[in-house]
Amino acid sequence: MDSAEFSELIPGLPEELALECLTRLHYSAHSVSSHVCRRWRELLQSKDFYYHRRQTGFTHKAACLIQALPVPADSKPVGQPSYGISLFDPASGDWDRVAPIPKYPNGLPLFCQIASTEGKLIVMGGWDPATWDPIRDVFMYEFTTGKWTQCEDMPCRRSFFAMGAAGGRVFVAGGHDENKNALRSAWAFDTRENHWSELPGMSEARDECEGIVVGPEFWVVSGYDTETQGRFKSSAEALQMETGEWRRVENSWASSQSPRGCVWEGKNGNLRSWTECDPAVKFGSCGIDLGEHCILTGSSYQGAPHAFFFIEPQNLKLVKTDVPDEFAGIVQSGCCVEI
Repeated sequence: MDSAEFSELIPGLPEELALECLTRLHYSAHSVSSHVCRRWRELLQSKDFYYHRRQTGFTHKAACLIQALPVPADSKPVGQPSYGISLFDPASGDWDRVAPIPKYPNGLPLFCQIASTEGKLIVMGGWDPATWDPIRDVFMYEFTTGKWTQCEDMPCRRSFFAMGAAGGRVFVAGGHDENKNALRSAWAFDTRENHWSELPGMSEARDECEGIVVGPEFWVVSGYDTETQGRFKSSAEALQMETGEWRRVENSWASSQSPRGCVWEGKNGNLRSWTECDPAVKFGSCGIDLGEHCILTGSSYQGAPHAFFFIEPQNLKLVKTDVPDEFAGIVQSGCCVEI
């Protein structure tokens, strides 16, 4: 049937009622529903519809994890494992795999970064899995269509940078360049306009830092200078996302370990490390805050199999959970996506 025939969202229903019906669709049905007609597709993909669903409580929080892919039973592990994006829905307990990026069908760029805003998933940077050369690629995944789009490249090649997203923008800062020099520069990527804008630099360079959005601020936590590799700073820098102004925050990171993947906002706004929660996640920990609960993964010692836990931030009680074998691989990083 031609989409032009749909002058109403749902023929025979008032617009307000039809909108509420579509608002209640589970996100997993959006991809199929977007093919019903042009008006449905435009509505389901619109920013206003996303915020309407969010305001009325019909979005769903899920965890997206950059995770090692299982090795086929008839193969032996060789070299660096391949990584994909796993999707965990805490409401249903279901695990799924996000479709691979067409440019990298056999595995994500190594050490790429992931973030989410307005229900979309953004992957950028990392190393080419074939050559290990740093790349500038940026990709955006739309859950409504189930498709990836290649966006405008990062302004420069950088690795192990801090990344965070809010309000349709993705913020990056720090990391190191192709010559292993720590960086203090920062940029913002507008996902709606597909455009990068340079931000004021931080007060100092920060390699292997971690990014986290706390209220109206993008925090760049810890990191180290070019000359002091591995000696992580106790300070952080916070960007007021609306004004573009930085402020330095001393003694905000108590751990002497890398902040990569393990920073979370504790009580009273203090930044903490997931590694401190329990000896079971002391190594390689990665936590994703999903609102009422968090999903946390890590191991008790270097080289041990990674376990998965649910954790309530209020009491930090870990509850071990079983996951399907194909989703039991090591988690490199992750983010919460509100779809």
